Amino acid sequence: MENLVDWELRPAGPDEVEAIAELRARVMRPDLERLGRFDEHRVRQRFRDSFSPGHTSVILAGGAFAGCVTLRPAEDGRRLEHFYLDPALQGRGLGSAVLRTLLDRADAEDAAVRLVVLRGSAAQRLYERHGFTVEGEDQVDVLMVRPPAPRSLPAPG
Repeated sequence: MENLVDWELRPAGPDEVEAIAELRARVMRPDLERLGRFDEHRVRQRFRDSFSPGHTSVILAGGAFAGCVTLRPAEDGRRLEHFYLDPALQGRGLGSAVLRTLLDRADAEDAAVRLVVLRGSAAQRLYERHGFTVEGEDQVDVLMVRPPAPRSLPAPG
């Protein structure tokens, strides 16, 4: 059901921290409020404190800022963090397209991908459709993992 094909990823710049922090607050607010954990300042500050422009990509749709995603190296593979998509663009296949691109990169490096999603978040279903399984959870967060896709063997020849 992908009807949004005009998109691209580009490296995030250090000057984009506030725009991304603002998007994070908008995207996460409903789930954080449902969990009784929304704090107007903290939701933005947590992003500012962990922003890593070198590992973060800005998602452009139709040439306009549509979201961001971080894929950070870790000892046990990669960490998918800060995957935020403008609510007006959700449910149109863009998140799946971006996620597939990142998972293809991780698979090429034979790397597992781990992430944390808020309990009850609709994003968990997106991740499950892309092969993530629950590795652990607490009252607020669900830790998910996706092993690298098996590599196909070269044809004998």
